[in-house]
Amino acid sequence: MNVYDSARMADVLAPLGYGPTDRPDEADMVILNTCHIREKAAEKVFSELGRLRRIKDARAAQGLPMVLAVAGCVAQAEGEEVLRRAPFVDIVLGPQTYHRLPEMVAQAARAGGAVLDTEFPTEPKFDFLPEARAEGTNAFLAIQEGCDRFCTFCVVPYTRGAEYSRPAAAVLAEAASLAAQGVREITVIGQNVNAWHGEPGWDLGSLLTALARIDGIERLRYTTSHPRDMSDSLIAAHRDLPELMPFLHLPIQSGSNRILAAMNRGHDRDQYRRLTDRLRAARPDLALSSDFIVGFPGETDADFADTLALVADIGFVQTYSFKYSPRPGTPAAAMGDQIPEAVKEARLAELQALLQRQTEAFNQSCVGREMSVLLDRPGRYEDQLLGRSPYMQPVHVRAPGQRIGDVVRLRIAAVHPNSLEAVLA
Repeated sequence: MNVYDSARMADVLAPLGYGPTDRPDEADMVILNTCHIREKAAEKVFSELGRLRRIKDARAAQGLPMVLAVAGCVAQAEGEEVLRRAPFVDIVLGPQTYHRLPEMVAQAARAGGAVLDTEFPTEPKFDFLPEARAEGTNAFLAIQEGCDRFCTFCVVPYTRGAEYSRPAAAVLAEAASLAAQGVREITVIGQNVNAWHGEPGWDLGSLLTALARIDGIERLRYTTSHPRDMSDSLIAAHRDLPELMPFLHLPIQSGSNRILAAMNRGHDRDQYRRLTDRLRAARPDLALSSDFIVGFPGETDADFADTLALVADIGFVQTYSFKYSPRPGTPAAAMGDQIPEAVKEARLAELQALLQRQTEAFNQSCVGREMSVLLDRPGRYEDQLLGRSPYMQPVHVRAPGQRIGDVVRLRIAAVHPNSLEAVLA
């Protein structure tokens, strides 16, 4: 979502004459687009602001102004704290207000002081954004924002707001525009993307079916989903749409029913297991990814053992796993029985070792298999092109005569630490 938001902020600023640069010391404006999901991510913001302050001061000494902005969820949750700790910041804006960036830039220039805009506007920002510009053969397409689930560990409902679903017509129009610009793979995104309900009679399954009919769109993905919102229609889409890749990120967070209840996840491990069985029955080649939090308040050794058992049972091919991080304002932050840091670290290391073995085993199982891969960027060697497998693995191949944007049939020849090596099938 932050990648998508950053691209749309660039689109909004383009009419003012702004264009991207890779070097902050050359920038007339720097925007930090931030994440508040874990404490480490939030603290990185202030560390980066210290570095940018030195660059801003150096430019000012040469008579070169720099507008410095903090956007995203840290801005939404801690806007006044950002200005207190970093008074040299010019603009602080929440994730629902970046369509108003041109107005904020003008206001900061006129007033000479900081602009703080972290309201939840009544109008959807998507109604005021310019047409999305494609940058390559893959694109993110935001269809939903916010979350109504209120997991006790999660700050998203407070920083992104209530669930909002874009109208189906607007989503399909943006997808058609991206396809016309050369996009071949679209990943539809949202904080709880499978809760999308653009209008009566539509859900994510029917939307994916409509997206698959757009000329030029050859591959579809979606993220991030919630187990409680996997509808029959969406499961059927996995069965019926060859364009929908056989890879699903379906976070569970814990394998312990007691911890899942404390997290307010709204499902238990058995319900999750039955759901994965239904998905695999619909699409036998489906691979699953998930999220895990270790050290949630009150987590016992037995609870953690339940997580390890679930991981071994399901067989995830990719995962994201983290130590529990108390987020201000969330119910879990006020819970008793917080787990010592050393215990969290030990549990995370054990879980990640198991997850890594599963990932490596899956990658090895791909050797000798044929897969269709969308070639989306050049490699480091002559005639080498890179892409991602249907299962999101990076793949590189020597493919003379092929071009970026081609979907080619490859045979996996070898596994490397961070990629697969393939040959033309």
